[in-house]
Amino acid sequence: MHFTSEQRLDDALLENNLLEREFTLGDIPGILWTPASASASAPAPLILLGHPPLGLRKMYPRLVDRARSAAADGFATATIELPGSGERPRLPALDQARADLRRAMEAGEAVGDDIIDALVLPLVDKAVPEWRAALDSLLSLPEIGGPVGYSGGVMSIGIRLALVEPRIAAAVLFAGSLVPRAMFEEARQLTVPLHVLLQWDDEGNERHAALELFDAFGSEEKTLHANMGGHTGVPRFAGDAAAQFFTRHLK
Repeated sequence: MHFTSEQRLDDALLENNLLEREFTLGDIPGILWTPASASASAPAPLILLGHPPLGLRKMYPRLVDRARSAAADGFATATIELPGSGERPRLPALDQARADLRRAMEAGEAVGDDIIDALVLPLVDKAVPEWRAALDSLLSLPEIGGPVGYSGGVMSIGIRLALVEPRIAAAVLFAGSLVPRAMFEEARQLTVPLHVLLQWDDEGNERHAALELFDAFGSEEKTLHANMGGHTGVPRFAGDAAAQFFTRHLK
C-alpha cells in the first residue's frame, strides 16, 4: 500500500477532524478515513465501504458522508475502486453486460439470468480478492484494528466477502434483486450477523427476489430494515439503525 495524498477534513460532528488518505494498492486506487481518536494504543475498528461500480470520484460525496458518520462513532473506514470502474482499465465483457441490462430495462423486458450472471459473477470473482488484499494492508497499520465490518455496495460482493473472509464480523447489505442464483447457495452458508436495508418501492429492484434472498441467508442474527420509497430515498434513521448495528457488533 502506497499513500498518495493526505488531508484533514473538519467536521462539526467530530471532536477532532477526520484524516483522509488516498492510496494505491498495486494499480487499485483507494481511500482511508481515520478518526483522530485512532492510535497505535487504541486502534479503531474498521468498516469497509462498498459502492456500486460508478467510479470513486462520482461516489465520493456519498462515501465521505458515510465515513464522517462512522468516524463520529469511532470507526475507521476504507474503500477501493472496483474492477473496470473509474480510472481502472475497462473490462469489455462487463461493459457489454451493462449495455445488455440497460437495453432490457429500457424495453421493459425481464432481466434474464444470463444477463445477471454476466454482469455480476465476473465482478465478484475479481473484486473479492482485491478487497481481501486491501484488508491485509489496512490491518497492518498500527492505528487500524479489528473486528471488521462491511457496508453497502454490490450485494453479491458483500455476500461473497462476508462468507470467505473470517475477519468480517458483521455486514450491512443494501438489498438488490440483481443477484445470480448461484449466490443464493453462498447466502445460505453465511453465519455473520446481517443488517439488510430494503427500499420497498425501489424501481430497479424486484421486491420478491430481495425477500427471497433475505430468507435464504443462513445467519442466526439477520434483520430486514424495510422503508417506503425509491432507490435513493433511504431515510436518515435507517442509516442510524445500521450505525447502531455496527456499534453493537464491532465494539
